[in-house]
Formats: sequence, C-alpha cells, structure tokens
Amino acid sequence: MKRLLSVARLVTVTGVGGVGKTRTALRVAAEVQRAFPDGAWLVDLSPLAQADLVAEAVAQTLGLRDQSTRPQAESLAEYLASRRLLLVLDNCEHLADPCAQLVEQLLRAAPALQILATSRQPLTVQGEHIFTLLPLTVPDPGRSAGGAVDPEPDAAVALFAERARAASPTFALTGDNQAAVIRLCRGLDGIPLAIELAAVRTRALPVQQIAELLEDRFADRFALLRGGSTAGRHESLRTAIDWSHGLCTQAEGLLWARVSVFAGDFDLAAAQQVCADDVLPQADVLPLVAGLVDKSILLCEKHPSGARYRLLDTLREYGRDLHRAAGEEQRLRRSHRDYYLRLAERFEAEWCGPDQVAWYERLSRDKANLMAALDFCLADPAEHRAGLELAAALLYFWMACGHPREGRHYLDRLLAPEHPPGAALTKALWVAGMVTAMQGDLDAAEARLAQCRPHAAAQGDRTAAGWIAYIAGLCALLRGDPVSALTFAEKSAALHRNGGDPATGLLIALTMQCIAFAFAGDFERDIAVTEQTWALCDECGERWIRSYADYMRALAEIGRGDPRAAVGYGRDALRFKWQLGDSTGCAMAVDVLAGAAAALGEAERAARLLGVAHRLWQSVGRPQLGSPDLLAAREHVTRQARQKAGDDAFQAAYGDGLTLDPAAGVDYALDERSARPAETPAQRATWAPLTRRECEVAVLVADGLTNQQIADRLVIGRRTANTHVEHILTKLDFTSRTQIAAWAAARRREDG
Repeated sequence: MKRLLSVARLVTVTGVGGVGKTRTALRVAAEVQRAFPDGAWLVDLSPLAQADLVAEAVAQTLGLRDQSTRPQAESLAEYLASRRLLLVLDNCEHLADPCAQLVEQLLRAAPALQILATSRQPLTVQGEHIFTLLPLTVPDPGRSAGGAVDPEPDAAVALFAERARAASPTFALTGDNQAAVIRLCRGLDGIPLAIELAAVRTRALPVQQIAELLEDRFADRFALLRGGSTAGRHESLRTAIDWSHGLCTQAEGLLWARVSVFAGDFDLAAAQQVCADDVLPQADVLPLVAGLVDKSILLCEKHPSGARYRLLDTLREYGRDLHRAAGEEQRLRRSHRDYYLRLAERFEAEWCGPDQVAWYERLSRDKANLMAALDFCLADPAEHRAGLELAAALLYFWMACGHPREGRHYLDRLLAPEHPPGAALTKALWVAGMVTAMQGDLDAAEARLAQCRPHAAAQGDRTAAGWIAYIAGLCALLRGDPVSALTFAEKSAALHRNGGDPATGLLIALTMQCIAFAFAGDFERDIAVTEQTWALCDECGERWIRSYADYMRALAEIGRGDPRAAVGYGRDALRFKWQLGDSTGCAMAVDVLAGAAAALGEAERAARLLGVAHRLWQSVGRPQLGSPDLLAAREHVTRQARQKAGDDAFQAAYGDGLTLDPAAGVDYALDERSARPAETPAQRATWAPLTRRECEVAVLVADGLTNQQIADRLVIGRRTANTHVEHILTKLDFTSRTQIAAWAAARRREDG
C-alpha cells in the first residue's frame, strides 16, 4: 500500500468487515507521516449519520473552525490548497456519496493533498486506486501433519497465537494444538476480528474444544458458504460473532445489544443510566461491562477523566441488529437521548462557574453521542420538542467551544417544521439567532429575533428578552454601530438583573458595553465596566466571559497609552481561550497583542503576531468577525508595524507568523521573553534544532512529567504540549519519550 501512496493521491482500502482496514490504514499512515510536513490526520466517520456534516468532521479534526456561512467544503479546500498532508478517512461506506463528492473537491483544490480512505466499497472517484485487503493467509491442513510446530506460522495462525497468549499467558502453540488452530483459522477464513474473538476463549477452553464447538454449532452455515467468496467471508465473521454472543451470559448479551446504541465511546455512568431497567438492574452493569471487556467485546480505553468503552464497528452493528430484533430500538434511542439531554442541561446550568474547561472536555468527548441524540430527534416529529430543548441547552458548546456551524445545522432543521408556542420554541429561536449572528449572517439572525420577540413577550420571558437585546446589540456592533450596540447592551443587562439570567446573560451584556465603549474611544468607562465584570466573574469562578473582559481591558490599555499593561491582559485572555478551544477568542487576543507590540515599537514581533492572528482567523473563517472597527484596528497596526520595520523585514516576520501552526503561534504569543535568562550561543547550538520552548518541554519530559503536567507547569494547553512533543520527536527523528529524555539529559550535562 505504501507503494500505491507513492504514486496515487487517493487510495481506498476495501474489504469485508473485520478484515482490519482501519488498523492497516493507521499503520501505513504512521509509517509514511514524516513525508507529510503538515501531518497525517485521522477522521473517524463511523459515528456520523448526517451527510451534510462530513466536511465538518474533517474540518474539526484539522482544527479548522470556520464559523462563516459559506460551505465548509470550500473552507476546507482553501485551507488545504497550500498544505501537504495525508488525510485518512475511516469508515466511509455508509456515507460513500458525500465522501466521494468531498474527496473530489479537495483533491482538485489541493495539489499536495493525499487521501487514504477505508470503506467496504470503492468511492468510485476519478483517479482512485483500490487496495483490496484480503484476509490473513492460513496454511493448508496438510502442513500441520507430523506434529512439528511451524517456526514461521502463517499470518492467521500467528495472530491467533499472539492474541491467545495475551488472553491466557500459559498458552503456547504446540504440536498438539497446531492442527486445531489451523482448522479454526481456516474455518474463519483468516478474518482477523473473527480470529481475535476466538482466541480470547483460550482463557477457559483448550483450542481443540474451541474449534470443535465452532464447527459443530455452525456446521450448516460453513457447509453452505465455503470457498473464500466475499459472501462466505461475511458469513464466517458472522459465525464467529454469533458464537461469541452465544458464549456470553444472557445478561452480557443483553448489555451488548443495548450499549450498541452509543455512537463512539461512552463511560460507565452513561451505560448504567441508558441500559438499565427492571430486567437489567443498574447495579449489574459494572460487572457485566467487565465481563464484556474480558471477552474482548468491549474495548476499554483509559483517559485522565476515567475509563471509556467502545465497540468495534462490526460488533456495534451486530448489537444493533439484536436490539432491533428485540423491538428495543426506539426505547433505547429515547433513553440515550434523555441521558444526553440531562447531561446538556447540567452543562448549561453549571457553565457559569469554575468548571468550564472540564465541561468543555466532557462534551467534546461525548460529542458523537450528543449528535446522535439530535439525529434521533430530527428523524421523528414526535421527538422534535426534545430536540429543540437539547439543541438550545448546548448554547455554550456551540458559541463558546467553537461549534456554531453544527449548532445552526441542527437548530435550522429542528425549527423548520411548525411548532406550538412554548418555552422550548422560544429558547430555540433566540439560541438560533445567537449562533447565526456568530456566523456573521446578521440578516438571518435578526429574522430569528423577529420570530422570537412575540413569543417572549407573550410568555413574559425576561431571560429571552435579555438575550434578544444582546443579540440585537451584537448585530449592531458587527455592522459598525457601537452607539446602538451600547443601548441594546444596557437594556440586556437591565433585563437580566431583573428576572432574566443573572449569570452568563448579565456578564455577556456587560462585555458588550465594554467593547462598545472601547470602539467609541471611552476607555475609562470601558475599564470601569471591565472591573465590574471581573468582580462578578470572580464571585462564581467564571473564566470564559472573564477572559473576554481581559481582552476588553487590553483594548482599553492600548487606547489610553499603556501597551505594556495590555500585553499582560491580552495574554491572560489568550491562555484561557486556548484552553477552551475558543478559536474566535484566540484570534481576537492575538490581534490585540499585535497592537500592543506595535505600540511598544516591537515592529517585527507585531508583524509576526499579525501572521499568527491571520492564520487563526483563517481557521475561524471570518477575519475580525467582519467588524468594521476590528478591521480598522488591524489595518492601523499593520501600517504602524510596516512603517517601523520596513517592507522587507515586515513581510519576512509576517511570513514567519503565517508558517507557525496554531499551537506554536499561540505559544509564541504567550512567550514571556523577559522572564527567561538569555541563552549563550554555545547553549543554542547544543540544543539545536529545537526552539526555546521545545527545549523547555524536552527538559520536562526528561524530568518524567506527563503532557498534562507539562501543560500545567508552562501554563499552556494540553494540546500545545502534545504538539511540542510531536515536533521534538520529528525534529530529532525519535520515536519515544525515552529517547527525548536521554537526549535532553545529555544536553544538560554538556551545558554544565
């Protein structure tokens, strides 16, 4: 397959379920990734149900958070046009047509892009090269004669032996059991997943008995479908899965069927809440989950937040067939939706507090399940009201965590039918107005507000009225009318203080007052309201709005002639925005830091920061949110830095900023240069080719710190720490942290 990738821009790995397409694609991607300066990126499409969101899934994986209204495929095409990277699209078969359309568009637009896809069927795109992944080779039955163990067994036998040893450390391939292993692997047509499921059983049974049970139980099926045909291979896998299911206890089999309702992975609490009932008590779920993990039905993955579980796609499909046959599908999907609706409501209720990053990470982990719950609501008119409630409860996930495009996707579809008046409709309308305004579609946002106003008035809903006023002010601000924006912001704050939303609703109204004052040049009033906002945020530990207040204070400090103070406030804003994945907030903060650098006379640093900011705005999709005031401020900084540095130096520094990936760019913007001792030329040579920050990370790796501990020590995001470690591995041509640690220790000794 690597040879194919060297000559083809699109390679599709095809084969039956369970044959190892994903595993093979990931192995090949890991082996060739160093040939791609912009990396190899995996996009798992298996949890996705909406064809319209294929491009969005790719964009999210690449860190591209285009919030504009233009088609996401266009944004992707523009983003990839100048990049050399490998895109791995995994599990395309259920979305083959939209995948094919996207692949064609991206390959036309991005000449250095290569795509490796996995699918049970070809994408049928021009230029596609098919790599058909065949099952593992198995020996002829005669090769086991004589009892001697083959020192180099065929791939299927080797896989069985490896997995059997993992399941039962005392297992060994011997002359006594080799024939049974070969017979079993041949019976399963060499399909890796089927072989792995059988190998797990060596914990309880000798391999000869496993082979006999498998053959006896499904003799008719084997007799009908023999000879290596695709249909026969599908049936061989089904045979192995049926057999594994038959060896589960009744309760384990029931839980297998029920956990298949999850999209992607899930935690124990979700399984207990969604799957338990009178037949399957909640207290039994933990030991049953452990049993399915032991049988390799469920995969267990350890995360800092705790264990999460998932089914392989083939086993999930099997489980869904089981719960459909039992007539449980609708009940299970509703139970699943209800659980994630309750989770979203908790998220909304607790958002204005100290746990915003934890909530961001939690919902990011559960995003596939949240989208699946919304898909269920969309598919059934009887569930539309619950869908409105779920989509509206996710307001801060859409607007604060970088997902307004997906929020609008679901809200627009849920609001398309007629709905009876009620609180759910009213809230969904103003939330839709909010995410639409964030995309810069101001006319559509104001149309949503016009729909919402009579409902809010009839219901006496002061929270809705306060948000309507805020969104109207945001539209005015983005149209370049800070005076009207201030009027709306003051009205919003008054409504929220008197029966509305005294938490985020009030705080966000105050931040609009701040920026309206800043745009109007009234910096003292900007600072007064900023300090009021800080105090309210600090009372409850809120950080998202506070970081916007930090940004507003930075604007004010530049305006009143103290750019050095602005640097501190701008960095405070950027640190939290980066932790939260708020791309818009990050871009705004880097813009203000560029302004502060220009005002301090650091023209080349300002130019470099302008380049960093431009790349961040590219990922957002709407430079400076389309605001005339923010655009004018950036143009002023650009002229100021260019005049001070000169055209050539400005362009060189600006180009440097553009070449930094977002994580490195943010790291550069946060660099507290004055807090670090100067390096000697000898030290710089000793640690080449690493940057100063990469040297710090290498030292901390040598000290035994994890990436999260490194992030905490350096006050950067975990993603940034991950990126630094990857860059170090690439630059030094290493493959492990141990090598980094040894290298860093040697450099420290040389430095004395």
